[in-house]
Amino acid sequence: MSTDPLSNTPLKQRALENGRHDTTWIAAVSIVVALVVMGIKYLAYLKTGSVALYSDALESIVNVVTAIVALITIRISARPADRRHQFGHHKAEYFSAVLEGVLIVLAAVFILKEAYAALLAPRELAQPFTGMAISTVATALNAAWAIFLVVWGGKRRSPALVADGWHLATDVATSIGVLAGLGLAAATGWSILDPLMAAAVAVNILWTGWRLMRQSVSSLMDEAVPRETGRQIREVIGANAEGAIEVHDLRTRSAGAATFIEFHLVVPGKMTVTEAHRICDRLEGALGDAILGAEVLIHVEPEGEARHRGIVVLG
Repeated sequence: MSTDPLSNTPLKQRALENGRHDTTWIAAVSIVVALVVMGIKYLAYLKTGSVALYSDALESIVNVVTAIVALITIRISARPADRRHQFGHHKAEYFSAVLEGVLIVLAAVFILKEAYAALLAPRELAQPFTGMAISTVATALNAAWAIFLVVWGGKRRSPALVADGWHLATDVATSIGVLAGLGLAAATGWSILDPLMAAAVAVNILWTGWRLMRQSVSSLMDEAVPRETGRQIREVIGANAEGAIEVHDLRTRSAGAATFIEFHLVVPGKMTVTEAHRICDRLEGALGDAILGAEVLIHVEPEGEARHRGIVVLG
């Protein structure tokens, strides 16, 4: 027995729809930011001839591609459920996050390749400090936008935006490493420091790409909600199940902005269907208020039929 906790709360539904619209708009702005940053970084490379700055500029192409993919998947995930996708399209965003992880790894591999070539044939740097100043502007812009995406995407439960933000954070780390290597090379005259620093940062990028892919795959495999969210769900159930005997077999999973919550509700055998339905309505409403995007499914059981496994203590 279940009802949609949002069906009788149009204001909440409107808030979710507005959130999806804002998320789509932010994803579109990310494309513009990525293009601007890529242009600035390429200008820095032209001024210096630095292999590290060249690799940094090439990695920005990945930013443009992933921003476009994020926008597409966000629009797909916002589509309502249909006959063929009865649970909605929420998981589309995770494919974007997986793709970003793959592209990050590929970018790191390419940077390592360029760094190796530069180690074999060191290149003299031209106007290094001018190039560093230009690259710093791009790095600052990327850092500000990365922070915004991670915070905003986290609040809106958008894996695509969060993944895009973390990817930009790795780009910022890359740029800082590149600037450090370029600065040392210019100050000491050791041109070999330029590709060495690029290679060191590429290794860090590989680790970040792996982490992104692992998180996305975990969500695609229907991993349970985080421990803190699970504790909050149990507390809400315990405080709003008055009239029921117990709750058991609580299961959760997340898909994009949606959190699916399922459990069995044991009620007295003589309780009417109408009374049990009222308890379900109360529980679903409370969970919908506490967990944004909650999709609740409750199986009602009469006393004596419960399996008594994984019991949630009722308040």
